Amino acid sequence: MKRLSGKVAVVTGGNAGIGEAIAKVFTHEGASVVITGRRQGELYRVVSDIVKEQGKVFAVVGSVTDESHVQETVRQAVQQFGRLDILINNAGVGDFGRRLHEIDDTTWAHVLDVNLTGVFRMTRAALPQMLEQGKGVIVNISSVASLIGLPALPVYAASKGALDAMTRALAVDYAREGIRCNVINPGLIDTPMAAPLMSNPELLDPILSHYPIRRAGKPEEVAQMALYLASDEAAWVTGGTFSIDGGMTIS
Repeated sequence: MKRLSGKVAVVTGGNAGIGEAIAKVFTHEGASVVITGRRQGELYRVVSDIVKEQGKVFAVVGSVTDESHVQETVRQAVQQFGRLDILINNAGVGDFGRRLHEIDDTTWAHVLDVNLTGVFRMTRAALPQMLEQGKGVIVNISSVASLIGLPALPVYAASKGALDAMTRALAVDYAREGIRCNVINPGLIDTPMAAPLMSNPELLDPILSHYPIRRAGKPEEVAQMALYLASDEAAWVTGGTFSIDGGMTIS
C-alpha cells in the first residue's frame, strides 16, 4: 500500500521548487493534493504533470496573504476530496543580500506577511477541519537561517525563527486532539528562488565550502522528509525540528 493512500493534503507554494516536489511525491504515494500559488501558469503546469502520472490534484490560484484565498483553499480541499489530513506550509519569499539598516518597512512587512502570517492564516483555516476529524498533520517549511546566524538575510531569518517557535506551540496545543506539527529546516536547495546564486560560481562556491556534502540539496530530498513526517510512520513525532542541509549546521 502507498504511504499516503486515502489522505488529502494542501501544499502552499505548490507551483515550483520544494512545494512542487512535495505535491508530486505525495500524489505518487497515493494522496489527493490541493496546490496553491500566485502564478497560474506554473500552477497548472504542475497539475498537468501530476495528472499525466494518474495523480489526483486540484489547484487554487492565490496568495496566503489573502484570507479569502486561504478559506477557499480549505473549502475546495474538503469539497473536492472529502477531508483534509495534511497541511504543508511551504509558500515563502526571501530578501537576501542586505543588512538590517538597509531594509525598509515595506520589505519587512511583506516577508513576514508571507512567511509567518501566511502560515498563521492557512493553519487557522485548516485546524477546524482537522479537529472535527480528530486527526491531522501540519509540516512547516522553514530554513537553516532560523538555527544559525547567516549574513545579510535578517528579515528572512526573523520570519523563519518565529515559524519554528510557532510550530512548537502548535505541537503542544493540539497533540491531544491527534494533530501533529513539525518543521523542516532546509539548507541551500536548488530551486527557482536560489537560481541567481546557483548560476554564479563566484558566489556559490564559497557557500558550498561550508557544506560537508559539497552540493546544494534537491527539492525531492526535502519532499522525502516531508513524506515521512506526513505519513503514519511518524505517528509519535511532533514538535520536532528537522534539518536537511548536507551537514552545514554541524560544520
